[in-house]
Amino acid sequence: MSNSPNPLQASKPLKAGDHLFLVDGSSYIFRAYHALPPLTRKSDGMPVGAVSGFCNMLWKLVREDVAGEKPTHLAVIFDHSSKTFRNDLYDQYKAHRPEAPEDLRPQFGLIREATRAFDIPSIEQEGFEADDLIATYARQAREAGATCLIFSSDKDLMQLVGNGVMMYDPMKDKRIGAPEVFEKFGVQPDRVVDVQSLAGDSVDNVPGVPGIGIKTAALLIEEYGDLDTLLARAGEIKQPKRREALLENAEMARISRQLVTLKDDVPPIESIEDFAVRPPNPEKLIAFLKAMEFTTIVRRVADAYKFNAADVTADVNNQGVRREVDHAAPPPQSDAPTPQDLAAQRKDWGAKIRFEGKAPTIITEVATLSNWTARAIDQGFCGLRILASSIDPMQADLIGVALALDHGTACYIPLQHRSSASDDLFTGAALVQGQVKLAEALEVLKPMFENASVLKSAHDMKFASILLQQHSITLRGLDDVMMMSYTLEAGRNGQGLEELCEVHLNHALPAFSEVGGSGKNAAGIARAPVEKAAAYAADVADAILCLARVLKPRLPAERMTTVYETLERPMIDTLKRMEMRGIGIDRQILSRLSGEFAQKMGALEAEAYELAGENFNLGSPKQLGDILFGKMGAAGGTKTKTGAWSTSASILDDLAAQGNVLASRILDWRQLAKLTSNYTDALPSYVHPQTKRVHTSYALASTTTGRLSSVEPNLQNIPIRTESGRKIRTAFIAAPGHKLISADYSQIELRLLAHIADIPQLKKAFAEGLDIHAMTASEMFNVPVEGMPSDVRRRAKAINFGIIYGISAFGLANQLGIGREEAGSYIKKYFERFPGIRDYMEVTKKFSRDNGYVLTIFGRKCHYPRINSPNVAERANMERASINAPIQGSAADIIRRAMVRMDDELALHKLSAQMLLQVHDELVFEVPDSEVEATLPVVRKVMVDAPEPAIKLSVPLQVDARAAQNWGDAH
Repeated sequence: MSNSPNPLQASKPLKAGDHLFLVDGSSYIFRAYHALPPLTRKSDGMPVGAVSGFCNMLWKLVREDVAGEKPTHLAVIFDHSSKTFRNDLYDQYKAHRPEAPEDLRPQFGLIREATRAFDIPSIEQEGFEADDLIATYARQAREAGATCLIFSSDKDLMQLVGNGVMMYDPMKDKRIGAPEVFEKFGVQPDRVVDVQSLAGDSVDNVPGVPGIGIKTAALLIEEYGDLDTLLARAGEIKQPKRREALLENAEMARISRQLVTLKDDVPPIESIEDFAVRPPNPEKLIAFLKAMEFTTIVRRVADAYKFNAADVTADVNNQGVRREVDHAAPPPQSDAPTPQDLAAQRKDWGAKIRFEGKAPTIITEVATLSNWTARAIDQGFCGLRILASSIDPMQADLIGVALALDHGTACYIPLQHRSSASDDLFTGAALVQGQVKLAEALEVLKPMFENASVLKSAHDMKFASILLQQHSITLRGLDDVMMMSYTLEAGRNGQGLEELCEVHLNHALPAFSEVGGSGKNAAGIARAPVEKAAAYAADVADAILCLARVLKPRLPAERMTTVYETLERPMIDTLKRMEMRGIGIDRQILSRLSGEFAQKMGALEAEAYELAGENFNLGSPKQLGDILFGKMGAAGGTKTKTGAWSTSASILDDLAAQGNVLASRILDWRQLAKLTSNYTDALPSYVHPQTKRVHTSYALASTTTGRLSSVEPNLQNIPIRTESGRKIRTAFIAAPGHKLISADYSQIELRLLAHIADIPQLKKAFAEGLDIHAMTASEMFNVPVEGMPSDVRRRAKAINFGIIYGISAFGLANQLGIGREEAGSYIKKYFERFPGIRDYMEVTKKFSRDNGYVLTIFGRKCHYPRINSPNVAERANMERASINAPIQGSAADIIRRAMVRMDDELALHKLSAQMLLQVHDELVFEVPDSEVEATLPVVRKVMVDAPEPAIKLSVPLQVDARAAQNWGDAH
């Protein structure tokens, strides 16, 4: 190892063709801080999370092409902690900015040290802001004929764009030029200052002109040309309020212009020539990183420069990294801990979250709300909680909104709280005084809600997204802590907010029912006292932000980012669109089916009475049990804890398989009763009063395997293999001039079994398009496929599908109506013919026992924490579930991928088809009659290609898609 210092390059004048990169250090600091969980140095507890993120960003600048080019000159520009000339102009400038968080303040100086350790100039100057220095250096670059790229998304810097100067937002990997500035301000960059002078800035406390926002300011500047002309001709403006505001506040507009105009003539301490890029001294850099205890990036630096990191001592005193100094951002990639480190740190992370019951801010003025939303936009993130009058977002009223900007900094905006003067929520119940008017509040919130660069964290973001869409607000920039936890913990715990707070934060969140009641119509929240609702909602928004900080970093550390970003988060918008579209039903068909089912049930009742020798209530388990086991002496009866005979579906199935006619008739009666109560009688009550359609709701996080479930109403449980179920599907109809398309994966789970277990015979059969059940029967029973008896094929089919779910000899015997010994011999022979399946099962069970989870082919984790249970029955059940999960979970992932891609692909082909329903392996669309033929191949292609490019399946997928006027005929 050489002890010689790194020879610095000589100063290098900037010339035409050079590229100057200027990094807005201060904004990066705060983003890095909020993107990471609390991270401390083990040796002394020093907080270093923001430092870690900043170091990774600098490493990327040093080692990679960023924004498509490399710099010839590079510097990081920081804000100085002193007051600036703007405070002398206007003493209230930035007066309301909150102090930096306690654990961030010690990192300001460390980040400056990090910059110098990378041999990158760290620039700041007393009396001026970082933006003024950036403006000065950008002007110098332009005058030298060089280009300048400013690493920031700060709107205040957009006035500099043009003539070789651009901005770059690394969080979005997006350049910001004149078109993007125009999109933001409605004017070209050279008029941004004029617009800001009128609109002001609540975050920096720039006054502007009251009542004039960005849009109005842009219109005025476009009409009058510039600020001076506008102010000189303000008396000509026709709108009285606008004219008065401009005349009365003309001087404030001029002061605001001085505050927002960046000085590009600062006499800088450091010359731009000294920014010439040079490689870092690896010994110096590694010493700093080792002192910070960033082991991962130490390895990267050592590998890149072929340097022996073990020879470098962390010289703490020389580096100065133990000092607590001064100022602050999200990293492109953190120095993430290993999964083993995370396991040890999880409790520690949760322990650092403290809920101290601070009273939240209750917002009753539009101006105060504007300040909060501006702060959210400025920092780029917030926690969000919506309070609504119902669990149905399509029909709920918006009662209030809570925002959290940081831990302990949250507000509540009451919007439609009502007095408790009436039992009816909105009849005779007046609005509580002192609330922001709903329309005014939404006008202020909408720009922040629709700003994709503001990351909004919520729990069950789909609900909030659908509810706000009713008010013409499209939520963008979504993050969902429920889906983060589901990605990481599916099967280990539930995903309700109260449980997540207990599990991940060790915090007992107040139950919603304590504030707003419970049940389908939780309208009590609207009549809850505003203070009580505010305390609850603000605590929830705060908790959500804390959950995001705990869970988000685990995704890359546990290699689950791809699952979250490609299979979970995009589904929020996909399902929002599907649920809001709904599907039409034919009430007359349902009414006719109710009558038909009632007649059949009556006939079954009469037959049951005759078989039992007496009349009884077929819906009474007690009466049925007494007759079946007490009176008729049926074998196999068991009693429940209450002493009554059990008449569960599995017991009746067993009896029916043994030839018990009464049990068989009861099963038929129960099926019709269920179809009547759940569908033919119930569906009309779900018709939305405005859309006249049925809108189901999809639960994203309710199964261990990633399968969606449908509720209110459940449209996934309509049986397709029974005549009665198929009749119910005919009641789901297309709108006039349209058809329904049903697109269904054919035998997808068997295909995935062939791929995952690597079964040559099955893969060959699927590749050649053979009848898989006939092929299986031929392999097992040595009979030719041609002319095969139907009962032989039926047995093979039952085994093929049963094997996936770990069917037993007892279960197969019942299904086929054969003896248990014969069924056992079939299963044995099946494994002999396809030994790879048995191997797959044993390997999967062992993996699950060793790790507590199994993986789908896309990397989804399905947890089975009770697989090593001492209870034999429970353990066997967990083993069967573990065997099935990689197959069922992979099928769920494939259809999710298809759904996420579908709308964009249809739009690309200029097709107006709309995806309405997902039922396990099937998607249902509504399509104009004229587009049916063009839509079918597009739908098939998206579904078949869904696994690519993530996974190359060794078997082809097949999708059957048909169109008809109703769902039953289309399937």
